[in-house]
Amino acid sequence: MTGLSIAFYGSSLVSAYWNGAATYYRGIVKELAARGHRVTFFEPDAYERQKHRDIPDPDWARVVVYEATEAGVSRALEQGRGADVVVKASGVGVFDALLEAAVPEIRRPDGLAVFWDVDAPATLARLHADPADPFHAALRRYDAVLTYGGGQPVVDAYGALGARECVPVYNAVDPATHHPVPPDPRFAAALAFLGNRLPDREARVEESFLRAAALLPGRPCLLGGAGWGDKPLPANVRHLGHVVTADHNAFNCTPLAVLNVSRESMAATGFSPATRVFEAAGAAACLITDAWEGIGQFLEPGREVLVARDGAEVAELVAGLTPERARAIGAAARTRVLAEHTYAHRAVLVDRLLTGRLAQERAQPAPAGMPA
Repeated sequence: MTGLSIAFYGSSLVSAYWNGAATYYRGIVKELAARGHRVTFFEPDAYERQKHRDIPDPDWARVVVYEATEAGVSRALEQGRGADVVVKASGVGVFDALLEAAVPEIRRPDGLAVFWDVDAPATLARLHADPADPFHAALRRYDAVLTYGGGQPVVDAYGALGARECVPVYNAVDPATHHPVPPDPRFAAALAFLGNRLPDREARVEESFLRAAALLPGRPCLLGGAGWGDKPLPANVRHLGHVVTADHNAFNCTPLAVLNVSRESMAATGFSPATRVFEAAGAAACLITDAWEGIGQFLEPGREVLVARDGAEVAELVAGLTPERARAIGAAARTRVLAEHTYAHRAVLVDRLLTGRLAQERAQPAPAGMPA
């Protein structure tokens, strides 16, 4: 099958500002393009993301920025009509319900409609809390659900809600963008954490990072990310604010160790490694992560990643960490992700799924009443 045309409705491809899925989208879309597919990424002009772009329009995707109004959404949907595959990502941020209902309507009779969930715990909680949510009916009209993570519990939950197929497509690393760089004095620290302030993660950051920092007096610690400006911090913690994507490698490579703190829902669900896990591993950083089920599927605890259950354990790990061991852990993590967890690996899975499902669709007549 020749390359597919894919219309992808997501939060943003060109801006990581208040958009944790940007790295994921870029990695997936870039590698799908490398496999011959043609992706048009539709994103709303919302949340000042266009004012905080961190990449220009790429040569591996066409980016369409539409007005964040109902009329703007309708025009964007018409532009996507006729694609082989139409994708609605979760968490676009504006008019999500409209997009959820409309994407199956604009699929070709011999095409696919895909719901790509970058926050399955939140979507599933929403559906379980409201049996009248219109997405219950819309979900059954999608040909497949792809998820950012979650493992078998998420697959089973979507199946129980009527999804035809659910496949996790985990985060990964793009070696061209996340790789070792020389240390940068701006990011010198014993421990660093990068993440926006979110209600679903703040208490875990307080425990795993701020408490650990307080237990490491005299050891400099860094907090990167938006929203922390009015947060009381230990004296040894320096707040950097938003860290642009171009600085992520230096942020990961320079400190003795970097910390991953999962959102509460992601940790509870398990099998949900954040993009930060693979960004850090790709840069050969020594990563400490909070404990969650499934970490061993991605990195080997004790050899490729360090795992801590609370702030006291984080502080203990940092206090006992030598530069030599930190480098060894980072090098092992990088070797593992390059061998098994790049976006090229993920794109093979997505490619097989999409082309396989399309071959099935096109081998049989379109169902009666399917919109043209």
